[in-house]
Amino acid sequence: MSLPTETLAVVAHAAGDLRVDTIAVAQPSNGEALVEIAYGGICGSDLHYWQHGAAGESILKAPMVLGHEIVGTVVQQAADGTGPAVGTLVAVHPATPGAGDGSAYPAERPNLSPGCTYLGSAARFPHTEGAFAKYAALPTHMLRALPAGLSLRDAALTEPASVAWHAVSRAGDLTGKRVLVIGAGPIGSLIVAVAKRAGASEIIATDMHELPLENAVRLGATGTLTATDADAIAAVSADVVFESSGSPRGLASAVRGAVRGGRVVMVGLLPSGEQPALISLAITRELELVGSFRFNDEIDEVLAALADGSLVIDPVVTHEFAAADALEAFDLARDSSRSGKVLLRF
Repeated sequence: MSLPTETLAVVAHAAGDLRVDTIAVAQPSNGEALVEIAYGGICGSDLHYWQHGAAGESILKAPMVLGHEIVGTVVQQAADGTGPAVGTLVAVHPATPGAGDGSAYPAERPNLSPGCTYLGSAARFPHTEGAFAKYAALPTHMLRALPAGLSLRDAALTEPASVAWHAVSRAGDLTGKRVLVIGAGPIGSLIVAVAKRAGASEIIATDMHELPLENAVRLGATGTLTATDADAIAAVSADVVFESSGSPRGLASAVRGAVRGGRVVMVGLLPSGEQPALISLAITRELELVGSFRFNDEIDEVLAALADGSLVIDPVVTHEFAAADALEAFDLARDSSRSGKVLLRF
């Protein structure tokens, strides 16, 4: 087939300046395949780059193609013959581990490597371009062939589902456990689904809005609470709490809602710098506060679970837009009272 020289792309130029541009198609180098992107999910980090020109301490210094939650089809195999063949449907693991400054980290947890880069990230300069584009040149180590029978649309949430799977793995065995999920946005809702699959007997979800709570029930929550009902949340006494709101108040609710001797898995990324926390209560209850950051090879388990039907996550998607309408899609995605996961269709 004749390969294109230009492609539509969703580009953050500066705070408040999001554009659908036409850019040159990157020429794949050795170890890279050209992928025709089918779907891309709008993540909170994409929204932050658009709204604030930064995601945490990653500051936008030049226009950057957004997007790391992507699936597509290989249209040109890597020149060195590595990676999937032309026509292969693939999900994308957007991380490239790296040694960085040489700081120590567990070798079996490359998500913690100090030099790790991620598609669509301004953590370094030049930035790591994302893949919200019709065509993207991607390293073959990122590509995971979809299991037979799994469609690109059904695999569209593989990346955020892997984040949720990693978080649940950080919690330990959930069989028969009571679980509390603080924040039922896309990641929180996916945690509900993965926790259900992992055997949790009771799953309580909290949020500020009705729509995410309704979605959480569809995904397996056995009960819901309004996030402002502090007394009801404290009365849950969950064996495991997942904090996925990314707010100091959410973390406080997580600590209060955990049973004595319980575990709190911190998934939501709080703003950089010092944050208030109920550390005294965590100490006297002997709580285990555990961080959870991105994921490693859990993506392979997620794909298998999606393919065999044991993980059902489609209700997380509430809207789908053509990529040309990305500005409208982003505007909706930032309103959690009206949307869950918003997909761009390329």
